[in-house]
Amino acid sequence: MTDTESFAERNWKKAVLSGMADRCPACGQARLFARGLRTAPHCPACGQDWSAQRADDFPAYLVILILGHVLVPIVVAVNIAWDVPLLPQMIAWSLLAIAIAVLMIRPAKGAVIGAQWALRMGGFGKR
Repeated sequence: MTDTESFAERNWKKAVLSGMADRCPACGQARLFARGLRTAPHCPACGQDWSAQRADDFPAYLVILILGHVLVPIVVAVNIAWDVPLLPQMIAWSLLAIAIAVLMIRPAKGAVIGAQWALRMGGFGKR
């Protein structure tokens, strides 16, 4: 089997979507996360070792990037349409940003881990 053939075996779209859904990117059966943002040590269904994943700060970067691009235009539109006092805005926008970020971080980390596995990045490229 050539390197190109072995690379083609892993469908990166399926792996990313499985990771986002908290499923093992390798088999799609078991949960990817044990608790919180900690990944399971290995998949109980297929045995894939998840200790090689190195998502690090990239999921947080993605969440901040996406959240900023979604939330800032909404803040600007609200300020153009209505004259809302500053203090309620500071509280409301901060709470909304925190809530959305908390909801987005786990799917973002799952997507990054799925992409790492599918593209054989880091420890997932071992032969």
